Amino acid sequence: MAIYQHQEIEKKWQKFWEENQTYKVEIDTTKPKFYVLDMFPYPSGAGLHVGHPLGYIASDIYARYKKLKGFNVLHPMGFDSFGLPAEQYAIQTGQHPAITTEKNIETYIKQLKNIGFGYDWSREIRTSSPEYYKWTQWIFMQLFNSWYNKDTDKAEDIESLKALFAKGGSAAVNAVCEDDLPEFTAEEWNSLSEEEQYKITLNYRMTYLSDSVVNFCPELGMVLSNDEVKDGVSERGGYPVIQKKMRQWMMRITAYCDRLIDGLDTVDWSPSLKDQQKNWIGRSKGASVKFALEHAVELNGDTVNQIEVFTTRVDTIYGVSFMVLAPENELVSQITTEAQKAEVEQYIEATAKKSELDRMSDVKTVSGAFTGAYCIHPLTGDKIPVWIADYVLAGYGTGAVMAVPSGDQRDWAFATKFDLPIVQVSDAQQNLDEAADDSKEGKYLHGMIKGLDYEAAVNALISHLENEKIGKGKIQYRLRDAVFARQRYWGEPVPVYFKNDLPYLVDESDLPVVLPEIDEYKPTESGEPPLGRAKEWSYKGNEYELSTMPGWAGSSWYWYRYMDPQNENEFASKEALDYWQDVDLYLGGTEHATGHLLYSRFWNKFLKDRGFVKNEEFAKKLINQGMIQGRSSFVYRVKDADKPTFVSFGLRKEYQTARLHVDVNIVDNDVLDVAKFIETRNDIGENPEFILEDGKYICGSEVEKMSKSKFNVVNPDDLVERYGADTLRLYEMFLGPLTEAKPWDTKGIEGTSRFLKKLWKLYFDQDSNSLITEEEPTKDELKALHKAIKKVGEDIENFSFNTSVSTFMICVNELTDLKCHKKAILEPLLIILSPYAPHIAEELWHQLGNQTSVTEAAFPVYNEEYLKEDSILYPIQIGGKVRLKLEFDADASKDAIEKEVLANAEVIKWMDGKPLRKIIVVPKRIVNVVV
Repeated sequence: MAIYQHQEIEKKWQKFWEENQTYKVEIDTTKPKFYVLDMFPYPSGAGLHVGHPLGYIASDIYARYKKLKGFNVLHPMGFDSFGLPAEQYAIQTGQHPAITTEKNIETYIKQLKNIGFGYDWSREIRTSSPEYYKWTQWIFMQLFNSWYNKDTDKAEDIESLKALFAKGGSAAVNAVCEDDLPEFTAEEWNSLSEEEQYKITLNYRMTYLSDSVVNFCPELGMVLSNDEVKDGVSERGGYPVIQKKMRQWMMRITAYCDRLIDGLDTVDWSPSLKDQQKNWIGRSKGASVKFALEHAVELNGDTVNQIEVFTTRVDTIYGVSFMVLAPENELVSQITTEAQKAEVEQYIEATAKKSELDRMSDVKTVSGAFTGAYCIHPLTGDKIPVWIADYVLAGYGTGAVMAVPSGDQRDWAFATKFDLPIVQVSDAQQNLDEAADDSKEGKYLHGMIKGLDYEAAVNALISHLENEKIGKGKIQYRLRDAVFARQRYWGEPVPVYFKNDLPYLVDESDLPVVLPEIDEYKPTESGEPPLGRAKEWSYKGNEYELSTMPGWAGSSWYWYRYMDPQNENEFASKEALDYWQDVDLYLGGTEHATGHLLYSRFWNKFLKDRGFVKNEEFAKKLINQGMIQGRSSFVYRVKDADKPTFVSFGLRKEYQTARLHVDVNIVDNDVLDVAKFIETRNDIGENPEFILEDGKYICGSEVEKMSKSKFNVVNPDDLVERYGADTLRLYEMFLGPLTEAKPWDTKGIEGTSRFLKKLWKLYFDQDSNSLITEEEPTKDELKALHKAIKKVGEDIENFSFNTSVSTFMICVNELTDLKCHKKAILEPLLIILSPYAPHIAEELWHQLGNQTSVTEAAFPVYNEEYLKEDSILYPIQIGGKVRLKLEFDADASKDAIEKEVLANAEVIKWMDGKPLRKIIVVPKRIVNVVV
């Protein structure tokens, strides 16, 4: 082969790897394990663009490197294949989502194989496969059959809860559950029927049904997560989203708040990602305080006579001048007076059209409505007006906030707009001291805490609240229990049926509960989820749960299934779990910091509590790769021209123009293929005219996010076809540090392509004759090789893949200059190159006479002896300027260097007869002659 033929070589070795199962991995206790995992993709119809493989290439390099270092490496790939896009397509076309998903997965697999990834495809998983989601349903069942014991600080089997109830009643249980649940004795528990006992346990289980406020999209007929809502509309389709209270399955992730925070200290994740999770969980220390309602009300059959709030600044309680409830708070409808009813209802309706995210982020808009009700300040006895405002959320804390306008900017803005009192805390305390009414709680309390430091005063205040039973110290979290239901079709069925309106699990032997066939993929006319359309779909005559699991269900445990993907009897065998244990290196995007990664850690901790897995955290090290940004190209259309006219970039300022995106795939080095532009764009008018520069139309450019709407998506398939997968792999790594964003520029790939052709020429002449010799290498050749071995090994360990590519280029240049064709040098060079460019490395490895795959080789060890310098070229600085350079033996002493420098004729000339003040020798760096 006279020249490097990438297409022929890459197809050859991809076929070889597949036929010989080169990347298949089994448990091997004679080797240390290493588990490298990519966040698996959702298979969209658009396929991969060049930004997607960045993390995959990095993980593939590391996995191949660890294998060369003697590790047994698990490096699998699969697909997060449930999701809204396939369902929306099904609604529009009537095509079953499984068909669309299967087609998209085929495209992804073909693209991934074309790039030469070393995945063990025998372990491929798909979250939408019944063989997989059987075990997602099984995990749901374990959660349902568990409760969180605060005393042992872990999840336990529900049977242990029943045993505690039977022995000591509700007082014997310290559980994560709703506050103010009914209390009962052991005798009362034991006298209950089985169904009555079961009903009580539903309040304690790790997954439970609850009426919660959700983002509901009427047009889509489904609940959306916060990240699926942008500016009050659905991200997909742009339909209005409202806040609606619905009966939903919930996951008790809040039981793990402290462990989710503390566990971050045990993993090697980036500080910024850890901070994101800590802030999202939002652990706050404070107190809950009860404000008595002026008039008690009835709510769901119970008498409610107080509003409870949580505050992190209980010391500001004297400055409370009004109370604010979330518009969705159940109390609002009961306490609102007749006079205020119309205004309150109108405000509630307006709030329902905003997402929680919008309400939390909007700090400028001040709005609210007065309920007409009052509550009583627990320390002063003053009447406090009760308002509603959208900046208070029903799901956070108690859905009520004590407003202190003298100490909070938003409260101050609210008080200012609605002319409410602004009470200075110190003034309120002073007034209490001087009050004639000695019975006022506040006067006694202020006198008690006067003279104490801040922390002691707060503790005294909380103790007083607890003694008077009007409050207590409390730790609160921003994180709320996770909604675990979607009103969709294309998701995991929940393995639950209903009897007497109570939820029950299906028998484990009946898993998986498979998605039924339905005629349409949208909600029923009566508003039920799509599964309500299923005919004769019931469990032993009882109705199934009609919601499906959310998208994060299947992705919250998938790394375990890779360990033992064909196991029909358990999600993974004990042998597999004991050997692989956890993920050693996990790569994926930062956008999953507070979604997937948080839910995954929660499920993993639960599985550990129940004894199903070995480790508390599932991923030892996590790296977030940066984004590859698109390089957009633009044409400039002349405004008000008689016919469609486009002016080249350099001439655009001579005209009034409008800038339009143009497909980057018809632009080469900023030169537009005018014919293709006319052919592919039907929106530019007929017979367009082009004003050129030197016979060419030059496009403008700008770095933006890569997306179809900006016409700047580059398909890796085209680049693999033109340049080869190895070139693409090297170039993506060469773009810059893995964790940083960098712009894509196809022009730069030419240099990487030339490098591989230059490498090829070290092995073959232009007539395809081998140049390889068995000669002993020289010191310079050994030095070039061992510098590369050392640098590449260190770079891979430090995930500095871009500098490795530079090292390869330098090494090949040096060996080319040395006219080195020696097997002793070029064979180990292929081993260190193989993680980056596996196809060309495999081809040349076999051309050297090796019978086994280069993946079976051992990563070479560099020899420090070969890196030692024989001589060093010293810059000689005289009078503050470098005048010449002199070469000395690397082990020359300072005295020897000083003598030779001062005796040098050139140095004497530059000293110009001036007396020597001193001479400074910086070893291996510079000599400074001071005159």
